[in-house]
Amino acid sequence: MTKKKSSAEKRHRRSEELRLRNKSVKSSVRTSAKKFVLLAKKQESDSTETEAALKDMIKKIDTAAQKGIIKKNTAARKKSRMQRLFNSTKAAQ
Repeated sequence: MTKKKSSAEKRHRRSEELRLRNKSVKSSVRTSAKKFVLLAKKQESDSTETEAALKDMIKKIDTAAQKGIIKKNTAARKKSRMQRLFNSTKAAQ
């Protein structure tokens, strides 16, 4: 007869899967934020390209906050800071 696996082993496997998925989403958010900041700080960058990067980053942040990977206030703070950066670069042009 086979030995039944304990629920602790299953829980450990599941938590490892979730940890890796959360790590991937957080990394994606950071990457899109860096991409946006680089585009925003370039003087010759196209405004539509920068706006597209901002929208992509906001979408990733909202998705992460909705899934509970980052906190709601953290998401709001990041979006606010990036929007402020976008508005200041748009005004400078």
